Amino acid sequence: MSSTALTPEYEKSLDTVRSFAETYAKRTGTYFCVDPGVTAVVIKGLADHKESLGAALCPCRHYEDKEAEAAAAYWNCPCVPMRERKECHCMLFLTPDNAFAAQSQEITLEEVMQHT
Repeated sequence: MSSTALTPEYEKSLDTVRSFAETYAKRTGTYFCVDPGVTAVVIKGLADHKESLGAALCPCRHYEDKEAEAAAAYWNCPCVPMRERKECHCMLFLTPDNAFAAQSQEITLEEVMQHT
């Protein structure tokens, strides 16, 4: 669990990222991971970065300078590899042929909070 307090503002941010992820998965024909904990942790990481950096920087990579990376936008979700080739390093958006892809393109805010 991160140190981010679950304020009404943060809960709204978390729900915004969750809603974006659902919409993007449906629009691109991709699916969430069979392990909802993976989906939840990535959504929370994106929301944390959205709050702290002003951009949904990929939470699954190491950055020397997060602020510079967020400004460059290459790794902001959906990142360039995802947009161009449907390659999501975080396993948030998986193609149907991926062994870890679920049948689901939805996750509730309650599930996100339960798994993080």
